[in-house]
Amino acid sequence: MSDTSDLTDRAHGTDQLPRVSTQVDTLKALLKAPETIEELDIPPAVVYDILFRVLFQEGEVNVRRLASITHLELSLVDEMMIKLQADQLVEVASAGTMGRFTYTYALTDAGRRRARDAMERSQYIGPAPIPIDKYTTMLVLQTNRKLRIRPVEVRSALQHLVLPENFHRRIGPALNTSTSLFLYGPPGNGKTTIAEAVAGLISGADPIWIPYAISTGGYIISIYDPQLFREITLSKEQLKVFKADPRHEVDRRWGLFARPTVMVGGELQLEALDLRYDEVTKFYEAPLQLKANGGMFLIDDFGRQMISPAQLLNRWIVPLESGFDFLRLRSGQSLQVPFRQLIVFATNLNPHDLVDDAFLRRIQMKVRVDSPDERMFYQIWTMASQQLGVPNDRETFSHLLKRWYRDTGRQLQSVHPRDILRIVVSMCEYEGVPPQISPSLVDEACDSYFVEN
Repeated sequence: MSDTSDLTDRAHGTDQLPRVSTQVDTLKALLKAPETIEELDIPPAVVYDILFRVLFQEGEVNVRRLASITHLELSLVDEMMIKLQADQLVEVASAGTMGRFTYTYALTDAGRRRARDAMERSQYIGPAPIPIDKYTTMLVLQTNRKLRIRPVEVRSALQHLVLPENFHRRIGPALNTSTSLFLYGPPGNGKTTIAEAVAGLISGADPIWIPYAISTGGYIISIYDPQLFREITLSKEQLKVFKADPRHEVDRRWGLFARPTVMVGGELQLEALDLRYDEVTKFYEAPLQLKANGGMFLIDDFGRQMISPAQLLNRWIVPLESGFDFLRLRSGQSLQVPFRQLIVFATNLNPHDLVDDAFLRRIQMKVRVDSPDERMFYQIWTMASQQLGVPNDRETFSHLLKRWYRDTGRQLQSVHPRDILRIVVSMCEYEGVPPQISPSLVDEACDSYFVEN
């Protein structure tokens, strides 16, 4: 992870944020843990409702448990519980021996009525949200600087693939600008595998601060997804880099995560790109592109979705151009949020059959992933043989080329050697013999693999 001194560009701040001179100072100010109710920068009722819901569900809860769930400082949670106790909404169920932080609270009758009201409004229980303006500032701050992925790293990530010489030079620039990438070409030649390698490179770059949830107008939008976000744990010494003052803690409502990767295929629907309101839990879940902020969003098999390419592309023309997206709440309120991720489209269809030239201009990098020639095909065959433990035989490979490609006019595909050899291995296992290769075994495997006209 690079030091925060790398943050040298000016962020797009808001009037509510401290006026500081550098991005490093802005980052530290944003990460300062709130010490008072006012410093939460969200309506206190939002946090009180979370506390009520936890108490309603769990019965008796101590301050440390409440702080752990809300990701707030113990002193702040204690302050809020003192106020609730003064308002006769909670009572001390038991007092620990280690001070107020070990007190266990329970709801009073009035508190239970208030908790039921809180459950009616929403059933969200989790980290207290970050105000949307701070989220926007933090994302813009962290994505204004380019990633620093070096050629040696790109070559290393692609080394398990047989690709044309200097292919990495067509991929690398798109990663560091984090804009958009269009992978196209015949099927079965590694577009998805290349995209997955790209995702690994982005995930291995500098981690990014993302809130677990954000808030606007009293509504909560959950961002954290355990299937997408991998949290980075820092030591106390490493955390000092992000502290404006050694006496202050880092706001635990933010998590430091490896840059996320969202991958979708033919199942993608337009609704997944909008805020999703759950009628039962009564809070919003962030759309896929919001979860992908700071990382990568792969649309695999582009053109085979349940929505037309035109619908998908029209949805993203403005975000791709401006770097900001617009989402709408049920109330009709429109929200502007960052759209800062590498968008990767992968398709085996003709791009000109999917999109017009105007949209292709908005996708800065277009990379064709072609079928291998016979030399590359043999390299792939050799690598697959080694990986599957099948003896390599040049005569059998020559037979394969002539019988199943040259004589038939079939197009070579990078995926064929692996698939054919897997069938050969399966046949050998069925017969109870060690993996071996011969023209007759290859013919039998290909006869099972290919569908003849």
